Amino acid sequence: MALSSSYSIQSQINPRLLQAVYIGCVKQNPNISAWPWPHFSRIEVACRHCGQGYYWPAFMNALEDLRTHMARPIIIHSAHRCALHNARVGGAPLSQHLKLAVDISLKRHNLRDLARTARGAGFTGFGFYTTFLHLDMGRPRHWFGGLEARTLWQTYLD
Repeated sequence: MALSSSYSIQSQINPRLLQAVYIGCVKQNPNISAWPWPHFSRIEVACRHCGQGYYWPAFMNALEDLRTHMARPIIIHSAHRCALHNARVGGAPLSQHLKLAVDISLKRHNLRDLARTARGAGFTGFGFYTTFLHLDMGRPRHWFGGLEARTLWQTYLD
């Protein structure tokens, strides 16, 4: 599922638009001509709607650190969102996804290790859901995506 969703996303984003967004980002931040995060592509963290990206090295370093310490793939369901896409999916008006946040799959992960390692990597915002974990670097907080999510996660949280 992860590969097919990644490939379908790639085919839905206009490559010229993605290149233009990235080139604009490079012009504003000349130090990003090389992508230093080997486990994640630009497309994985770009808006699924339009390909817009958000350059935040500290966030990407934390995500790469999480991936390295977990020693298994991190499947991203959602990352940066443009304002239009955020509104269309019902995101909060001040969502961290408007900058950079990730919703990552829980499949093949030990939930306790995933939460602890994410905290250790520097993430401060945690949304606990039944099929994914939301991570961001906004103000320290956490929430549960319903009673079923609270029940699932409560046993794994300190």
